Amino acid sequence: MQLTDTKGELSPEPPVAAPVQLTHREILEILFGLLAALFTAILSSTIVSNALPTIIGDLNGSQTQYTWVVTASLLAMTVSTPVWGKLSDLYNKKLLVQTSIIVFVIGSVLAGMAQNVPELIAMRVIQGLGMGGLTANAQSIIGSIIPPRERGRYSGYMGATMAVATVSGPLLGGVIVDTPGLGWRWTFYVCVPLALVSLVILQKYLHIATVRRSVRIDYWGAILIAIAASLPLIWVSFAGNSFAWMSWQSAVYLGGTAVAVGLAIVVELRHPEPMVPLKVVRERTTALAIIGSIAVGVGMFGSSVFIGQYFQIAGGRTPTEAGLLTIPLMVGSLIGTITAGRMISRTGLWKRWLVLGSVLLTLGLGLLATIDHRTPEWHAMAFIAFVGLGMGMLLQNYVLAVQNTVDVSEVGATSAVVAFFRSLGGAVGVSVLGAILAAQVKSDVTSKLAGLGIKPSGGEVSLLDLKNLPAPVVEVVRGAYGDATGTIFLVAAGIAAISLVTSLLMKEVPLRTTLHMSDDDQD
Repeated sequence: MQLTDTKGELSPEPPVAAPVQLTHREILEILFGLLAALFTAILSSTIVSNALPTIIGDLNGSQTQYTWVVTASLLAMTVSTPVWGKLSDLYNKKLLVQTSIIVFVIGSVLAGMAQNVPELIAMRVIQGLGMGGLTANAQSIIGSIIPPRERGRYSGYMGATMAVATVSGPLLGGVIVDTPGLGWRWTFYVCVPLALVSLVILQKYLHIATVRRSVRIDYWGAILIAIAASLPLIWVSFAGNSFAWMSWQSAVYLGGTAVAVGLAIVVELRHPEPMVPLKVVRERTTALAIIGSIAVGVGMFGSSVFIGQYFQIAGGRTPTEAGLLTIPLMVGSLIGTITAGRMISRTGLWKRWLVLGSVLLTLGLGLLATIDHRTPEWHAMAFIAFVGLGMGMLLQNYVLAVQNTVDVSEVGATSAVVAFFRSLGGAVGVSVLGAILAAQVKSDVTSKLAGLGIKPSGGEVSLLDLKNLPAPVVEVVRGAYGDATGTIFLVAAGIAAISLVTSLLMKEVPLRTTLHMSDDDQD
């Protein structure tokens, strides 16, 4: 069949892949390439967690910079996700996902070559931009080729991949740092080969429709969303150190955030192709899923980043040992995501798994709130297993519930909205929890050293460089970090409880078995 273009000339009709029912093998071939790329993207966000003490010590960084090495990539991923998601509904998804892989590879190579912390943070931003594209486009492609009812089966694979990458990153990072001849720079280089493999696989197996429309890109919306997401994180990083929490500088940051949010809403309401479609956000299931995803993001990234630091600094473990101690988190995530994915695909019912996952996540973080520098390690290992189970049940199923409420034509932007807020929760969580940790550690160390008659001679750098500290100071620092870790998990548990409330309030609609919504689905 042929179409007539605007000049009256005939042109071939673009392929329409969505209505075609792919075989299980064809889906797995596409999925393998997508999951390989997604694995490297998520891995890069956590692989540095156990390597960070070494990285910051080697590059002479501070505790605030420690947090920002993680936050920078998460923030870039967060603010770029809705942009990538919207583009995936307008342009070729294959080209977009391949572009995001290339951006990610460039950022990874440059991050491994960084000579100081500011350079590293800047390169992590480039990595984050690629990660945003991979996250948004992978979910969009899956939503475009698999009906929601069957999607539970394949979402289980994606959830397992994300869970394994999230919690295996610290272990792999620790092993790389401790391996002679490698070092921390290879925590960035190691992501490159698998990303390139995924590029080749997708080129060979992924064939998806190209729907070209004349549209206006919502540039102002993207800029305002980026500003609104960035300002609070920058404020949290500097407040309490560079200026007081209650100060005119804080008022400027918060006021600027409020203005950016207000302007973003105005722009999104008026733009014909908004980056974040507010009509989708206003839908009950999506709105509740967004709130729940923010809470999950805090628990997911907070637990993986700070538990490794706890085992190393408070427990005196090597990066590799710290990674091994986080294995229960990985095992719990695998069990949770695979079990929930298979049961949802079998029954079409998803709410019970969101409720159970929220309970387990909140319970695990609440138990972690009881740890200090004297807590037996096996206690912490048992607690993070609960966190992993809950995280696995929640990670993909919020997205799945929302995808069930929209037609395939809107699945990209809708999936990206949920991913955006989950990543935002992670970025805010790491930043806020890191700020609380830094403040409490600084206060405890200062007071305890004063009690010992020792006057601190350095800033934050010396606290992270334990091998070059006097033995009495090392013990003080270990104790301070151990005690402060319990505090930040208490905060995370309170935030995770919000996910339980939202999941209980969600109205369950059994997953449909078609890609497109019928009139009955829309009623």
